[in-house]
Amino acid sequence: MKILDRYILITFLRTFFSVFIIFMFIFVLQGVWLYISELAGKDLDISVTAKFILYYMPKLIPLVVPLTILLSSIMVFGNFAENYEFAAMKSTGISLQRAMRSLSVFIVALGIACFFFANNVIPWGEYNFYNLRRNIAKVKPALAIAEGQFNEIGNINIKVDKKTGDRGQYLEKVIIHDKSSARLGNYKVIISEKGELKSSEDSNVLQLELINGNYYEEIIDKDVRKNINRPHAKSYFDSYTINVDLEILNDEDLDEKNYKGRHNMLSIDQLEYTIDSLKDQGKEDYKTLSRTLYNRTTYAALNLNINTKKDSSFTGNVLDLFPLSKKGQIINLALNSANSTNQIIDSNKKNFESKSIHLNKHIIAFHEKFVLAIACIILFFVGAPLGALIRKGGLGLPIVIAVVLFLTYHFFGIFAKNSAEKGSFSPIIGSWLSTAVMLPLSIYLTSRATNDKGAFEIESILKPLKKFFKLQKNEIRDKSYLNKASEDYKSLLSFDNSTLIQIVKNHRDFDYKYEHKNSAISILNERGITVQELRLAGHLSSRKHDEIISLKNEYEEDSKLAFIFYIIMAPLNILAGVFNNNGPQSLAIVFFVLGIITFLICLIALIKSISKHIDLFKALGKSRSANGAILYFLGLPLYFIFYFIQKNQIESELFKVRSKTITKEELTEQSKSLLKDFKDYSNTSLVSYVLSGAFIILHFISKNNKMPEVAESSLSLGLVALVFFFIYVFVDLSVYLKFYKSTMKKGKHISVFILLLLVAFYPLRYILSRNKIKQDFG
Repeated sequence: MKILDRYILITFLRTFFSVFIIFMFIFVLQGVWLYISELAGKDLDISVTAKFILYYMPKLIPLVVPLTILLSSIMVFGNFAENYEFAAMKSTGISLQRAMRSLSVFIVALGIACFFFANNVIPWGEYNFYNLRRNIAKVKPALAIAEGQFNEIGNINIKVDKKTGDRGQYLEKVIIHDKSSARLGNYKVIISEKGELKSSEDSNVLQLELINGNYYEEIIDKDVRKNINRPHAKSYFDSYTINVDLEILNDEDLDEKNYKGRHNMLSIDQLEYTIDSLKDQGKEDYKTLSRTLYNRTTYAALNLNINTKKDSSFTGNVLDLFPLSKKGQIINLALNSANSTNQIIDSNKKNFESKSIHLNKHIIAFHEKFVLAIACIILFFVGAPLGALIRKGGLGLPIVIAVVLFLTYHFFGIFAKNSAEKGSFSPIIGSWLSTAVMLPLSIYLTSRATNDKGAFEIESILKPLKKFFKLQKNEIRDKSYLNKASEDYKSLLSFDNSTLIQIVKNHRDFDYKYEHKNSAISILNERGITVQELRLAGHLSSRKHDEIISLKNEYEEDSKLAFIFYIIMAPLNILAGVFNNNGPQSLAIVFFVLGIITFLICLIALIKSISKHIDLFKALGKSRSANGAILYFLGLPLYFIFYFIQKNQIESELFKVRSKTITKEELTEQSKSLLKDFKDYSNTSLVSYVLSGAFIILHFISKNNKMPEVAESSLSLGLVALVFFFIYVFVDLSVYLKFYKSTMKKGKHISVFILLLLVAFYPLRYILSRNKIKQDFG
């Protein structure tokens, strides 16, 4: 392996493993949160919890590895392009394909490894994960019962005061409400002094043996008058046993995912065998149904030897040949036969649909093992050339692009898979659709990067839209002059030619306006220096200033276009939802497609505006690439707010370039005191916000895990923290406005309306207000 190949491979592997670990950690935490009800507060051993996470991790690989490959390739090749390493490679005759050679071999090997992982390790993890959850309820059935509260298990609600024993199997003071499936309400109550939970690993039944207790049941008669005397039955017992099906101890949705999804536990050979068996069984079921319907017609019992002749004298209804009493019987028999046949068809239709879904799940699981390997390769050839084209490395814009692309890929996969399971189209297409969508994109991007062309000719799409909405703008230069009798004009007359030339070139650095510049040009003309000579010498304008103005104009055009289509997108999606619920469906599809198109245009314009925003801040000497891109991405749902925030921020930066700024050293004592108070109040508001959120989350966790006392306490503390938050948030707003007023910059702070809107997202408001003060005063 050559030095270049080794360098590229090592750089990629470092980024790959770092990103992989981060994403795996995030998704594992999300999984733990998903199953928190099975883990929290149940005295599980560390080894059991570790196994729980270990068995859960393999199923994350089809999600984490493609995302990691996409983001890593964009980051690494973006860094190479941004640091001109690709330019150095190309100057020595090394093409992009040559630079990607070592990584291509690694990605192909990784894809093959992912295939074997999906075929062997993921089924192993699924099988052990399901059985571990099932065995937790078997070996430690007491985990399903918390002390001091009612716990719902199937048709019974059970409460125990205390649990003892090494597995918590011995219960004291047991109260059980047995719910009847035939009627609503708790009509049966069982109370005992002691109880014991008994189960074995070979059985799906949990035995609850109650000792020394009472049994009470209300008897509800259909005749309401007989219920006035409250009839009931009661008895005493020394020992009473209740059997509970352990399958109901798991959450219903989780069972559906794991128990019915046994296709996830099979390898390719097992899936192939199962698919063939299901297809044969389906054919046999159709034959059985056809035989049943044929036999119900009694066609085989008809005597076909009867010789019939056409009766030319009768042309009426056949029923008219029968007396009235038999007509009704014949019609009823026909209706009953038709209704019975329809019921058989309807019941079999649901049965066939469920079996078809079951078969489609197996077919999808079979192809997904191959899809994972191919997706790794294709997403690499999407990310690597895209990184080389956008020339942005590190975090920020690469994260935005990678997440958007992966969400598109994942959305197509989920949509196609769900539709294919229901039989909307072939399960094979459902498995490969998302990968097939990315294939032409990978070919296109690789071709563009190889030929040193831009990723997309976005401007050819956006330019007509900008022209239509009249968004294209040029800097309007002021043509006014100073009054020759004014002191400023007399001051200009006193300067020599070199000073006047500097004023013409950088009039903003001297706190001068365009009228000062124009008057300086006029004076120089009178002294024999023409406009043409100034232009040729490069004194008519500042290159840096022109660059900043150009970037500002381009940013405003793109951000305004994104804002317009963001506003258009909302009513289109609302109309699509309205017509989808109320019809006609054709209009719903039309508005949905229009909504998707407007969203894509909005997204393209937004990404372009982010790029211009980053370039503008770099030109202003500010490093905001990562924060700006991430802020935009997180603020996309609330873009109508962030649009004005970013606009205000840019105006503030440009104002600082054009005018003198007040530093912290120049602040008055009153301003310094107000600034200190604002920081203290805002810190208190932030702490109160975090505490209130944490306590409210704890309330819902405790409530879901049957801990009413903790839930009630956390809710009370959360409300107290919330009250403090609302008090301090308005106090810090008041101090913030007073501070700006004291510095003679009353109108330069963030809009009060925006600050009020961001109360619900206070950490964001906290960061924005602090950054604004830092930008204005250093």
